[in-house]
Amino acid sequence: ELYEGFDEEYDCPILDEDRVIDELEDRMSEGGVIVDYHGCDFFPERWFHIVFVLRTENSFLYDRLESRGYTGKKLQDNIQCEIFQTLYEEAVLSYKKEIVHQLPSNTPEDLERNLDQIMQWIEQWMKDNN
Repeated sequence: ELYEGFDEEYDCPILDEDRVIDELEDRMSEGGVIVDYHGCDFFPERWFHIVFVLRTENSFLYDRLESRGYTGKKLQDNIQCEIFQTLYEEAVLSYKKEIVHQLPSNTPEDLERNLDQIMQWIEQWMKDNN
């Protein structure tokens, strides 16, 4: 129930970002948390040691979003967002550039490689910081 309304044009709830931050603050301060979301500019910088931005080629993304039922403006805006690297730019502007990394997310093999890479990073971070 962290919403403040419903966007009819995009056919989705409107997230109440302040309530999300309030809800997550205690958990995030404990550490060891992974946040999975399609934007990042409202999350406090202090929460993260690393940020991964998943990137998808437009042909894969179009089919993926269409299979989820995205149409019209919602579909086109999501495709444009990827073309213009909007989420990557948002991440670089919101956090130290050296902690922001792009990973390909086109195929199931990409998913496996990304999981392996993220796990390796976590293991190395644990060794370096414990």
